[in-house]
Amino acid sequence: MAKEKEEKTFEESLIRLETIVKELESGSVNLDDAINKFTEAMNISKECNEKLKSAEENVNKILKENGKLENFEIED
Repeated sequence: MAKEKEEKTFEESLIRLETIVKELESGSVNLDDAINKFTEAMNISKECNEKLKSAEENVNKILKENGKLENFEIED
């Protein structure tokens, strides 16, 4: 039975990303591990970017009186 990938929160992903950056900046990681950590960091970065885009889309919508979500527009 395949184990499903557990979804991490945005904050958990950022913490992991910061940890990887610190490890890579330390210079104590061998080349193979550095490549693996860099790849992991790029994947985390992509996931965080997707979450931010989704959050931005949600923030740009407001609940209208009729109960429908519509794009928020600022009137001059």
